[in-house]
Amino acid sequence: MNIALENGIIVSDKAKLKVEQLLAEAGRDNDLTWFLRVSVVGGGCSGLSYKLDFDNESRPNDQVFESNGVKVVTDLKSLLYLVNTTLEFSEGLNGKGFYFNNPNANRTCGCGESFSV
Repeated sequence: MNIALENGIIVSDKAKLKVEQLLAEAGRDNDLTWFLRVSVVGGGCSGLSYKLDFDNESRPNDQVFESNGVKVVTDLKSLLYLVNTTLEFSEGLNGKGFYFNNPNANRTCGCGESFSV
């Protein structure tokens, strides 16, 4: 597993709190083997979609980031789309949930769950 230090995935304060809450609800908050896996998959109305999961198994070519106390892992292919992307969390009236502020996306869909480059 490679440790990537620069140009990684950034976790906002609100996203950090939600990640910690979800890990606690799953009983995994004290198990340091669990991390947040972020990936980009084909699909969605703009061509590419974000995928978030909790995982505890490393894979070949994983890139590892530590942001705001959250361990974030992505595969090398997804990283090409996620460089300098910030994971955010909103509880606003326009929708509740995680979303990505991705400077690499040149078009996003209305729901914010898919993008194109």
